[in-house]
Amino acid sequence: MQANFDFDAVRLAAYLEIYVTDFKGPLTADKFPGGQSNPTYKITTAGGEYVLRRKPPGQLLKSAHAVDREFRVLSALANSDVPVVKVYHLCEDDAVIGSMFYLMEFKEGRVFWDPALPEATNAERGIIFDQMNQVMVALHSVDVDAVGLADYGRPNNYFARQIDRWSKQYRSSATEVMADMDSLIDWLPQNMPDDDGRLVLAHGDFRLDNIMFHPSEPRPLALLDWELSTLGHPFADLAYQCMQLRLDNGSILAGLGGIDRQALGIPSEEDYVALYCERMGLESIPNWDFYVIFSMFRFASILQGVGKRAQEGNASSEKASQMGLLVKPLAKMAVELISCGR
Repeated sequence: MQANFDFDAVRLAAYLEIYVTDFKGPLTADKFPGGQSNPTYKITTAGGEYVLRRKPPGQLLKSAHAVDREFRVLSALANSDVPVVKVYHLCEDDAVIGSMFYLMEFKEGRVFWDPALPEATNAERGIIFDQMNQVMVALHSVDVDAVGLADYGRPNNYFARQIDRWSKQYRSSATEVMADMDSLIDWLPQNMPDDDGRLVLAHGDFRLDNIMFHPSEPRPLALLDWELSTLGHPFADLAYQCMQLRLDNGSILAGLGGIDRQALGIPSEEDYVALYCERMGLESIPNWDFYVIFSMFRFASILQGVGKRAQEGNASSEKASQMGLLVKPLAKMAVELISCGR
């Protein structure tokens, strides 16, 4: 584990023995590699294995790293069609390990970090992308009133609020002037589609490596990393995923840019979006470029925050400083997409 994220394992074990049924210490904690936000650990005891996810220490952006929201949404989805892990306990007392955390079950499975899926066959690749699409459809079909999440976000003007939020958060974490980011902050509010009233439970970071699959089957076991989830617009999740798949495969965050998808058995973006629309009962998605441009801007703003935390020594991953280097190319891609649409 990184020294900045150590905690008192004896104290943690004593606490969990009180609040989690059948939990028995002593424990060991090993930090999972990857991830840029909330540090996540595998907790091992004589009686079983768990996962602990916590807020990072240090000065944080307002509303960021809300592990209590993650705990709430995972609890709400326990009996839904969305595959999620079981959660056991939320600790809001910073004194236990230094920040808020929650404990959940450990599942044995696979995470595919490369969307080109080099470890899979063509048939398996097609199934994995189909299943990923189905997970998103299941998520966007959740009845938020029925699962107790009607107040999990604000009901109207999702894109207006998101553009305002991420513009402010980008400004607060900016380390240099970036003309393309400034251009996007000006362009996005002026080119928003009319609010169509669509409101779903949105994941906020929906991508292949945030889904755990069965150890040997192309079957999803759990949708992970719910920190950015809220009530939002479904096209934001869909465009965000498609935006990431446009990145170069050799970049820090691997995408499918420049890869022959058909040769690998992976659907094109057009076919993937069409499948989502078919399953959701939609004819098409007008203004598609806007949603992709918005996703690029939002992701660039998030990565700027990651880079800033790396400068301050508060980042969860060793790759955090590299992530900050993606802000400029992402903003450039977005501006170029605007130019192509003119």
